[in-house]
This record gives sequence, C-alpha cells and structure tokens, in this order.
Amino acid sequence: MARILMAALVALAMTGCASNVVTDYNSAAAFSNYSTWNFVSNPGEPSFISLDGSRVQSAVERELNRKSMNKVAEPEADLLVSWRIVEEERLEQSGVGMGLGFGTGNFGWGISSPPPVREVKEGKLVIELVDANSKEVVWRAASRRYLNEKQSPEKRGKLIDEVVAEMFTKYPPDLD
Repeated sequence: MARILMAALVALAMTGCASNVVTDYNSAAAFSNYSTWNFVSNPGEPSFISLDGSRVQSAVERELNRKSMNKVAEPEADLLVSWRIVEEERLEQSGVGMGLGFGTGNFGWGISSPPPVREVKEGKLVIELVDANSKEVVWRAASRRYLNEKQSPEKRGKLIDEVVAEMFTKYPPDLD
C-alpha cells in the first residue's frame, strides 16, 4: 500500500513540474546584445487589434519591461516581436456510453452506443522574437495551455497573462 501511495505522490509531483510552455532558440544568437524591441508590423493584416491580441500585447510588453528592454520605434528595434494564436481543433467526448446487457455465467450479450463526440476549437499562443537585422527567429515559445470559446474575458486575460509570464521566464535562454 505504501508503495502505491509513494508512486502516486511522485507522479503527482512530476505532473506539477511539467512546463506549460515549450521554447526553442538559436544558440548562436547573442542575446545580451538585444536591448530594444517592438512588435513587427505585417502589411496586409488588419489595422485593428483583437481583444485577445490586446491582451497578448499588454502581457508581452509587461514581461519585456521586466527584462529591462526598451520599446522603441520599429526601425530602431534590435528585436521584433511576432505573435499569433494558432487555432487547433480537437474532438471531445462528453459523457459515457449507454448500454444494456444481460447474461449468465460466461455467456452474455448487450447493446451500447458510443458517447457523444463534438469538435472543439482552441487557440495556442506562439510568440517569436526576430533579430531585426538578420530577420531570423532567435527565440520561440509556444503554449501548451489553450484558449477556448467557453472562457470568460476575465479567464482569457488571466490565462494569457500566466502563459506569457511563464514563456518569458525562459528568456533569455540559459546558454550554459
């Protein structure tokens, strides 16, 4: 019994340590040379910022300010920040299958139907930092937590703040 309890505690502890973001970076980039930034402007995209876009930009700005990086005009920036919410679809089962059956001994038969399945759209946040001179991505972070249409504006804002803060705990990367 003690072994089962210990295994469950270790599994729970490991789950708690799992990161909610995945990062990647260019190991040749000189991250100490970056001190200024701005959001990249993409010609042809809408000139307005969505509600979630506004939340993402506020969170990114807050985190880069914490890193003592200065926001400047785009032509003067060392880093350009690109972000997007990647829409993904997944199937979600709700409930359990219903069934009816009877039998005696080793013989039996029954009828069941599979549980209902529905398609859920979710959004995964991806942030990339681009070297303004080379136009190459030097750092990238992607969330393992998702936004979905059921979340309230408060929940969405809180989730975006948490995810972006966790992303930037890994910037600049530890190059040791």
